[in-house]
Amino acid sequence: MRLLVAGGAGFIGANFIHLMLEEHPDYEIINLDKLTYAGNLANLKDVEALPNYSFVKGDIADAQIVSQAVEGVDVIVNFAAETHVDRSIHSAGAFIDTDVKGVFVLLEQAHKAGVQKVVCVSTDEVYGSIEEGAFAEDDRLNPRNPYSASKAGGELLAGAFCHTYGTPVVVTRGSNNYGPYQYPEKLIPLFVTNAIDDMPLPLYGDGLNVRDWLHVEDHCRGIQVAIDKGEPGEVYNVGAGNQHTNIEITRSILGHLGKSEDLIRYVNDRPGHDRRYAVDSSRIKALGWKPQKEFMQGIKETVDWYVKNEWWWRPLRSGEYLEYYNKQYGTL
Repeated sequence: MRLLVAGGAGFIGANFIHLMLEEHPDYEIINLDKLTYAGNLANLKDVEALPNYSFVKGDIADAQIVSQAVEGVDVIVNFAAETHVDRSIHSAGAFIDTDVKGVFVLLEQAHKAGVQKVVCVSTDEVYGSIEEGAFAEDDRLNPRNPYSASKAGGELLAGAFCHTYGTPVVVTRGSNNYGPYQYPEKLIPLFVTNAIDDMPLPLYGDGLNVRDWLHVEDHCRGIQVAIDKGEPGEVYNVGAGNQHTNIEITRSILGHLGKSEDLIRYVNDRPGHDRRYAVDSSRIKALGWKPQKEFMQGIKETVDWYVKNEWWWRPLRSGEYLEYYNKQYGTL
């Protein structure tokens, strides 16, 4: 199989490439990535010399580059996206460019090239907040920030291409991911790396927002199932049912590192902060997927990964990252 992985230098994309090359050494992987601040070729340092892996620098919104990249490709998996809600609140334009226009260009070129399947990796945030229970795939979308709205827009385009042109598109909606190689602006790597340096951990609001945490490897295996068994035109939730508040996650990190909870700093909540996410993953479980990583063990392994891999994250905590951090949290 020849796969085009768009956004493969990012957090989930890089973990997906690692999984595919490890379990399917006969696959050919083409990684198309624009290398924005969150795209990092160091994520793939250990596979870059493999003969069945190649990298193309480019934007999925660039039709010429995409048309060349899709030649002879069997399957496209699209991870390419602007993903951080906080950044979307400050500057939504880049999210529209990549998450909507970029998806349109990718779908159009996939249709022209006759690609066998396109998997659009989306997010549970397109549903909005839910007080109790869990969202199913056919529930109404209610995105409540520019990030989730842009992802919903890309999803709707995918569905339109499938029903109008017959483009074989599958959409996955993953819950909050954690694991190695996650850019340190997101909650878990931010708090781990701050705690390592005895810096304050900026916790939004009362810390009681709930997310369903999914280990990135489990997510990648769900995407693999969507490639192998997913029906064109269908949407599949991928969530592990690990619903925890942000303060619980924070305390778990500090406890594993042996750090004091005095490092926690409650900061003003972000605008429009969704209270709780939860999804019903019965549909993809019926295809044979189930999460394998026990949550607390996964958190400990993730914390240990950042402890052991300062070479990877410490260079990132400078320049653009510091500018964003100071803008978002100020002096703590």
